[in-house]
Amino acid sequence: MSERNPIPLILTGIGSVAATVALLGYYGYLHIAKPEDALLLADYTMLKTIPGEDYKVSLKPADQVAHCIDGVLVLFDVNQKGLTGVLVDNKKRAVRCILPEAAPAE
Repeated sequence: MSERNPIPLILTGIGSVAATVALLGYYGYLHIAKPEDALLLADYTMLKTIPGEDYKVSLKPADQVAHCIDGVLVLFDVNQKGLTGVLVDNKKRAVRCILPEAAPAE
């Protein structure tokens, strides 16, 4: 029996995996997330409403529209179609939402 050299088999396997990853990336099936993908797009501040006190807000609306999806507040950007995100607090916890008919009575 002759013994085979395993180095060509190992190199072929590594080359096949590298070529597969390269082709998947080229055709758009592979997305590598970058730190820029999760950048803070806008700052939000909660204005506490106190009965009997007035507060001022801008008449110009924000560039985002919020929807309640599966109990999480999801923001859609109106200027950049396809740009969506989940509203989180400073500890990266998702802001929850409830539908109006399920809201607690005040």
